[in-house]
Amino acid sequence: MICTFEATLSLSIERMTILVTGGAGFIGSHMIRHLVKSYPDYTLINLDALTYAADLSRLDDVKDASNYQFVEGNINDATVLDSLFSAHQIEAIIHLAAESHVDRSIEGPVPFAKTNIVGTMNLLNACRAHWKKGTNHRFYHISTDEVYGSLGTEGVFNEQSPYQPRSPYAASKASADHMVRAYGETYGLPYVISNCSNNYGPYQHTEKLIPNLLSCLQKNQSLPIYGDGLNVRDWLYVEDHVSAMDLILHEGAIGETYLIGGRCEQSNLEVAKSLCRAYDRRVGQDLGTAEKLITFVTDRPGHDFRYAIDPSKLESTLGWSPKTNWKAGIEKTIAAYLDKI
Repeated sequence: MICTFEATLSLSIERMTILVTGGAGFIGSHMIRHLVKSYPDYTLINLDALTYAADLSRLDDVKDASNYQFVEGNINDATVLDSLFSAHQIEAIIHLAAESHVDRSIEGPVPFAKTNIVGTMNLLNACRAHWKKGTNHRFYHISTDEVYGSLGTEGVFNEQSPYQPRSPYAASKASADHMVRAYGETYGLPYVISNCSNNYGPYQHTEKLIPNLLSCLQKNQSLPIYGDGLNVRDWLYVEDHVSAMDLILHEGAIGETYLIGGRCEQSNLEVAKSLCRAYDRRVGQDLGTAEKLITFVTDRPGHDFRYAIDPSKLESTLGWSPKTNWKAGIEKTIAAYLDKI
């Protein structure tokens, strides 16, 4: 049976229950913390398989909150999903669970297909089975700018940019995006999608560029930079991503896609140098000390040259803008990292 749903412009339920997948991850934990503290009448269910990149200690400050609960489980386990939907009246899903590291996808792409594509389908099927027509629901799928491929020195991605994924990770996320849209078109599933640029901030896993460099700095080890370091990314502080996701969850239009970017393009080499300067200041050593550790290493296969996002749609329709500039964001990230070790 094909079940269609009402298309609403906003999601407004006083006591909403939200299932967050991947809530023990970097972005997911920041999102859960924000929702738990900002919406005390909501119930937040964190479903996470606790793979290598997850860390429940990121949520120590809210783990005992009355409106939060953690469930260890995998989105590829249909029994777990059915049990959650049967036990709770879930009004919205924030789907963040994903394998996300490009290098790992190059070394072994199969887990990326299983989690990012099949896992997303399992969630969509659970929604079809449990959500009924005429009720107010929302499937919010969080994706990446990498689905659009690589830019040259000019131009930006927007919501009309064609999909041209160039890594197994990007291809798996592109497939998931298409599947979400297909369920919307075919079954009327109420969805919204956002594609975001590179995030940074406290509690990110050390396989990512900035925390990896910080880990090396703390150990006085060489700072590995792929190729010539000139590959460019648009950077966004994680709390700014969270504020955008909050707006899109509540006010984004059903069936729409929103690009989230920080308007902060930096080459990998620029990232390393600015991180080194901030680190020198933080630990009280001579400026230029950390930068001497920068080392160029063999580039990875298919390394996209540049990503840049135009977030104008999000800015104009929902009134969002990033609040944390690059310098402040890096300083907050370093402080959180050094406080933890």
